[in-house]
Amino acid sequence: MSSIKDVAKLAGVSISTVSRVLSGSPNVGNSTRQRVEQAIETIGYKPNLLAQGLRSKRGNLIGLVVPEIHHETFSRLIEYTEEEVRAQGYNLITGNTHGQPDSEDEFIQSLLRRHVDGIIFSRVSDRSRALRILQKDGIPAVIIDRFLENEDIPTIVTDNYGAGVTAAKHLVDLGHTQFALITGPQNIALCRERQKGFAEYLESQGFALPHRNIYEGDFKFETGVDAAKYFLNNAVEFTGLWAENDLMALGAMNTFIRAKKRIPSEISVMGMDDVRSATIVIPSLTTIAQPFSAMCSKAVDLLFRMIDGNSFKDNKIVLPSNLITRESTGRYVVP
Repeated sequence: MSSIKDVAKLAGVSISTVSRVLSGSPNVGNSTRQRVEQAIETIGYKPNLLAQGLRSKRGNLIGLVVPEIHHETFSRLIEYTEEEVRAQGYNLITGNTHGQPDSEDEFIQSLLRRHVDGIIFSRVSDRSRALRILQKDGIPAVIIDRFLENEDIPTIVTDNYGAGVTAAKHLVDLGHTQFALITGPQNIALCRERQKGFAEYLESQGFALPHRNIYEGDFKFETGVDAAKYFLNNAVEFTGLWAENDLMALGAMNTFIRAKKRIPSEISVMGMDDVRSATIVIPSLTTIAQPFSAMCSKAVDLLFRMIDGNSFKDNKIVLPSNLITRESTGRYVVP
């Protein structure tokens, strides 16, 4: 009896391409589709999708695991990933781990029980056990956004160290000499990378970033509020502030304005991510945009190549960020 492998071999394509033709995916070229259809007719292949799914324990499903589904950063990852996955004729199952390793474990186990074809995940923190679970199962998997060094798994990330350098350079170029930083959680590697890039560039230019000028946050608006109150109440001296995401930057900026601080003439504030609200506040927020669409596209591409049997254990793709200058940063003029 002929199989889908026979069809793929005769047509000179991958098994996943045959699957996409069978599912009616629009993301297959006409010539390729014709070759597959001709191969099906030639060998008399008659797909039984239910039986095929039971035998292969796969069902044209991709899992996406994110730490916080309501955070705009991850909602955009979901949006772009779903577009890419659907274009391949697959469906996406998304799980929200609420930043908890136990919830992450439970959802990944749930995905495995549903026999997904592959998983894209953004780990909750360095305490994540997800990679160990996935490697034990042997399912194709790709890390997006959050990673650890020396991992033998395909990874797509923003150049977080470079983002820190870009933020510091922007403020230095505007004439600022005293700086403050609101970090993300320090148990997430990308937050440490951003801080490292920011601090090391300042040091290379002869500027210090005192410990008291650094506030550890959790990527939430309220943390930005608390950080700004800390800086104000403790008379921390600075004129240029970078928050490692936009929500914290917006929270800080809101608090500074309520405290009658002028932005940007007294304090320049910048964030990271380029969330939609960055453009609707007054003043609009200078930020560092992450390449979310490109990240998702490359993650999905790598995952499907793994599903086709390719190996990319040492493949780490680092994408550059992009500075977007708006109204919240300005040239510092010595009083």
